[in-house]
Amino acid sequence: MAHLLSTSCTLKIAPGCKPNSRLNQDSLAFSASFSFQTSKSPFRSFRLPVERFRTNSTLQETTIPSSGFRASSGEGSKAEKVMVIGGDGYCGWATALHLSKKGYEVAIVDSLVRRLFDQQLGIDSLTPISSIHSRVRRWKALTGKSIELYIGDICDFEFLSETFKSFEPDAVVHFGEQRSAPYSMIDRSRAVFTQNNNVIGTLNVLFAIKEYRDHCHLVKLGTMGEYGTPNIDIEEGYITITHNGRTDTLPYPKQGSSFYHLSKVHDSNNIAFTCKAWGIRATDLNQGVVYGVKTPETDMHEELCNRLDYDGVFGTALNRFCVQAAVGHPLTVYGKGGQTRGYLDIRDTVQCVELAIANPANRGEFRVFNQFTEQFSVNELAALVTKAGKNLGIEVQTTSVPNPRVEAEEHYYNAKHTKLIELGLQPHLLSDSLLDSLLNFAVEYKDRVDMKQIMPSVSWKGIGAKPKTVAA
Repeated sequence: MAHLLSTSCTLKIAPGCKPNSRLNQDSLAFSASFSFQTSKSPFRSFRLPVERFRTNSTLQETTIPSSGFRASSGEGSKAEKVMVIGGDGYCGWATALHLSKKGYEVAIVDSLVRRLFDQQLGIDSLTPISSIHSRVRRWKALTGKSIELYIGDICDFEFLSETFKSFEPDAVVHFGEQRSAPYSMIDRSRAVFTQNNNVIGTLNVLFAIKEYRDHCHLVKLGTMGEYGTPNIDIEEGYITITHNGRTDTLPYPKQGSSFYHLSKVHDSNNIAFTCKAWGIRATDLNQGVVYGVKTPETDMHEELCNRLDYDGVFGTALNRFCVQAAVGHPLTVYGKGGQTRGYLDIRDTVQCVELAIANPANRGEFRVFNQFTEQFSVNELAALVTKAGKNLGIEVQTTSVPNPRVEAEEHYYNAKHTKLIELGLQPHLLSDSLLDSLLNFAVEYKDRVDMKQIMPSVSWKGIGAKPKTVAA
């Protein structure tokens, strides 16, 4: 079917992709010259754009069990071909370009469904986003480096199998999941989609590695949200506990706070099991909240520009605050604002992934890194943006809005994050100059802001079975 598309980029549509015979109405907003369907799910039938408890217990600091933490693993330690699943997304696109620039042979695997979500919800990126094909062509023109494209759904195992056999990856970076907690809490159908897409997609990746590339290193993007906000320190994946006189090292308890976060918990359990049962090598990167938009690679040309979400569904806290300040909207602090999380610059996201690939897990090892560089409360972020706005002559107001989530608004939070530093991570910490840059970037594109999308619109307690649609 590759002959259906004539472009100068390398596009591969695996044989598992069959011609589409029906399209849902949300899909009609896309302009395309070809289409296909990989699942009967209405969320995957779409037209692709071509331009596409407490007892006698003692808690101790953790050591990773089994083979333990290592900087390198010998066999298969040099990955040359990297498959980036979800490479058209916010973190995935920046990562694909970074790895390509570093000399890896890169392939992007993506269903492009994230673009469909925008159409369904009536939202858009602050930045104009070129099609994946235009992006890849531009990268080739600027650098001479090719990125292969495999357009399809990893929940379709036939497609994924053919993709694995065609590209033969040494490492798989898995960003290909529905990544928004609010999206998973809109209604029943989206909660089901999130768990099906994320859990089954990841399970398919695990089976593909087992069957076709058993030495392949899986680098899976998890989330710090898997841990919740316990009243003890958060270790990196494992915790050593002495209970009634006996000691063991166990997976750190998980307390996911949305159907999205729970899907990530399920992923981690499945990956840990397959590492033990099949000898798969895997690194789980429990990532904090990412901010920023530019990396050296995405800043090379406007067609390589990354997306920046500011809406109440996909937008993250600091990015949202900068956009709100730029357009004169009060910063929307949910509830008391004491919610504390780990944060990192998108430039550190790509650096962490590269470090994980270059220093792979051992066979049978399920390795967990907490991927963030600093901790902030929502109130602290609001204060930082207010200060930065004042430096730029922007008057920034803050307002407390009812918290749509079910979460602790004041809590203890101390998460460990040393493993990536040990591997050589050089963090980009949140500074006045970076905040100035983010604010100036938001001001540059403020004419694209839809003010109706700023306030939160998804309630954790209000989720129901009836599908919700966006009024025209």
